Amino acid sequence: MRKFKKVVVAYSGGLDTSVMLQWVKENYQCEVIACCVDVGQTEDYPGLKKRALATGASKCYVIDARKEFVTDYLWPAVKCEAIYEGRYLLGTSLARPIIAEKVIQAARKEKADAVSHGATGKGNDQVRFELTFKALAPDLGILAPWREWDFKGREDEIQYAKKHNIPVTVTKSKPYSSDANLWHISYEGGVLEDPAHPYKEDMFELTVSPEKAPATGEILSIGFQQGIPVSVNGRKMDPVALVQTLNKIAGRNGVGRIDIVENRLVGIKSRGVYEAPAATVLYFAHKELESLVLDRDTAHAKELISPQYGELVYNGLWHAPLKRAMDSFVNETQKQVTGSVKIKLYKGNMIVQGRTSPYTLYSEKLATFEKEEIYNQKDAEGFINLFGLPLKVRALLRQGK
Repeated sequence: MRKFKKVVVAYSGGLDTSVMLQWVKENYQCEVIACCVDVGQTEDYPGLKKRALATGASKCYVIDARKEFVTDYLWPAVKCEAIYEGRYLLGTSLARPIIAEKVIQAARKEKADAVSHGATGKGNDQVRFELTFKALAPDLGILAPWREWDFKGREDEIQYAKKHNIPVTVTKSKPYSSDANLWHISYEGGVLEDPAHPYKEDMFELTVSPEKAPATGEILSIGFQQGIPVSVNGRKMDPVALVQTLNKIAGRNGVGRIDIVENRLVGIKSRGVYEAPAATVLYFAHKELESLVLDRDTAHAKELISPQYGELVYNGLWHAPLKRAMDSFVNETQKQVTGSVKIKLYKGNMIVQGRTSPYTLYSEKLATFEKEEIYNQKDAEGFINLFGLPLKVRALLRQGK
């Protein structure tokens, strides 16, 4: 077993990281420091800090990274419209790199020689944490207790926690794991592992079911400046408040639930249920605005970039050169993505009501079926003849002419 003097643990106060504090201290005989990074979990942070110290940590950092999370991680994803496998809006994937970054900062401050995370050896988060550690602090040791300890599952962890008087929130009455931040709440494991069974309604925190949403739709307007959301219903907001406001508005209208079977990076299929109200409406509104201001070739090229960007983020490659190069491309495309989009939210649905931009490329005079002076319909004949020439030549040759 490797020797470390001081280890900084990415601490959430959940079952895994609570057990970790005691386990690392006990097995490595080293000082353990907890680092909790606030990306919108709405935790009782004084209570969490108290639990960390009582569980074995010599110190507990609580770092408010919410604004940075939104501006440096969420907004790039919105500008790119990055999605994994067509549906997953990357809430956990986007949070892990910034949490790892803040853990490294705490480790540098404390002159620690190692960092640790509570991700399992079956999941994606171990990759996301460790690739960030390797990219930003290659000299630090990395501890991944789930790949070392003898616990076979969360039931073993619960028993260990009881033995060492460690307070935990996961019990047999709540047999699934959840992870929250500003962008989403994820639910997985336990009773959700069978993809044939629907989720239970009482599980959700941010959204009502479409059946219980208001009978009258709600009109929502979102303003953008160079691809970045800046206002809701005409009111300018700071980034954190904007996301929180949209979570409330979209959530009360039943918008933002996602139930998917996804392909983990490690090769396992996993069923995940997510609530992402703000993310859902922001991606929708941003796409509608882009339809107004991006030229055809740029829009089509961006549609090729978006899923690849989403896959890089999902796979933990936030600091990869390719991802940064894609950021440069995306930022160039966003220079004129300014304007507003009006949406009607109704029982889980999003219905666009209008789009406006000072940089619109839409010309009503050109698009009309009525009389106009710009487009000469006779020109289309020559265009079609040239565009279809390969097809015509092929057909003639097949006919032997």
